[in-house]
Amino acid sequence: MIDRVLFVTVILLMGFSLMMTYSLSVYTVIYSSSGEFSFFIRQLMAIAVGIGTMLFLSRLDPDKWFNIIGLSLFIVFLIIMILMPFLPSSLVSATGGAKRWISLGFIKISPVEFFKIGFVFFISWSFSRKLLHRKNMSFGEELLAYLPYLFVFMIAVVLIAVIQKDLGQTMVLGLTLMIMLFFSGSSFKFFLSLVGAGLVGMLILIKMAPHRISRVLEWWAGVQDPVLAALPFDWLESLRVDMISKEPYQVSNSLNAINHGGLFGTGLGNGQFKLGYLSDVHTDFVLAGITEEFGFIGLMGVTFAIMLIIFRLFRMAGRLNNAVYSLFTVGMGLLIGFAFVINSFGIAGITPVKGIAVPFVSYGGSQILALCIAMGMVLMVSKKVQKERKEAL
Repeated sequence: MIDRVLFVTVILLMGFSLMMTYSLSVYTVIYSSSGEFSFFIRQLMAIAVGIGTMLFLSRLDPDKWFNIIGLSLFIVFLIIMILMPFLPSSLVSATGGAKRWISLGFIKISPVEFFKIGFVFFISWSFSRKLLHRKNMSFGEELLAYLPYLFVFMIAVVLIAVIQKDLGQTMVLGLTLMIMLFFSGSSFKFFLSLVGAGLVGMLILIKMAPHRISRVLEWWAGVQDPVLAALPFDWLESLRVDMISKEPYQVSNSLNAINHGGLFGTGLGNGQFKLGYLSDVHTDFVLAGITEEFGFIGLMGVTFAIMLIIFRLFRMAGRLNNAVYSLFTVGMGLLIGFAFVINSFGIAGITPVKGIAVPFVSYGGSQILALCIAMGMVLMVSKKVQKERKEAL
């Protein structure tokens, strides 16, 4: 028997996503001269295919199919991302000067969404074979043991953060990798060293791209007043910047939308900030749109559903005896959790906006289908929990 609570929660979140896609895409539909139901139909198709895929995968035998599916995702989409810069523009769509989408007729696929699932599987599979049995390693031994994985991650950084100019997805993968390293038994000293190296690497990646520097400065321009006012040192005034551009207005409108929603919201379809004031409201800023129309109660409902999914994943991981299944389940919980935190912090102005979708909620066929594949794999192994518990009895 699969984990029904996890399955139903995922279905409910995607159903809510479908409803919000129709409500929040109204201005985009008018602006792009698309049909009234164009975004709704695309999201409906993605969710339908995703649910079908999730159900199909959940019925497979994990001992036979789990590794095959996971390795296929990792290898196939790694190769696709390597080839993308060299593919013709008729096949690969560019966004912001970076090739991020594969065009397949009437649909577009973002390979990085599927690669993330494969990457988590690869780490889980390899850790279970190479590292979990090794204990009490020195710092040098740990470095040598984890070096191949750090090398694979660096390849991902080049492909995603440098070539595709998508630092947000790299951050999600990096944070997930570091926590999985910790779960696999790395020492606290080595973990802190990785955190420091990660921060330095992120600063280098920001420094390499002018648009990232601008985004950080724009974010700082919006939050600097209360921060500098709370600090007593006069010399900190030299950190003040004077910059007004699109993104601070975007975050400001996001905060205004959240404030406008109040406790119970304006009601479905009655949001005002989606009418040209807040772009990407059905994708990156979907939480702001949800809060305006359903209020703080609606936002807490979505947050609770995401937390319930993460809780079920972590709970399942603790009950699985197979190290690959357990680590993969933990990794998926981390991917979902970090994506949700980074998105919500961005729309609230706590951190710069990173363009990360809200799992299962934001409009986008690639992230819906990729997550459904991941959940199908998790539901596949959830049958092992039931079987192991019966055998124990």
